[in-house]
Amino acid sequence: MIDRMSPDSTPTSPPSSPMPRGYSATKDKLGDRLTRIEGQVRGIQRMVENDRYCIDVLTQISAVQAALDKVALGLLDDHAHNCVMGAKDADVQANRTEELMAAVGRLMRRG
Repeated sequence: MIDRMSPDSTPTSPPSSPMPRGYSATKDKLGDRLTRIEGQVRGIQRMVENDRYCIDVLTQISAVQAALDKVALGLLDDHAHNCVMGAKDADVQANRTEELMAAVGRLMRRG
């Protein structure tokens, strides 16, 4: 099971009634973008099945990675503006800032 962070920044099980997330206002757009990325990945799979040229496959993989990076940056921005800056308690804000920086670190280590 994946732990989620509660409003006071302690790991918990998924809440029975989920809190609104920073991306709630753009959730539909986020879903649409992820659906397009999913289609791109399926396209890459078809390219491999059809023995397409290696560089063409790599180019499409690069495009998917760029699209995922754009999604990740949007989520980081939403988290910073809504979850970190919106925290009323200074300790919660500090914990969420640490979470944010850890997430940025994981994204940067990719590759």
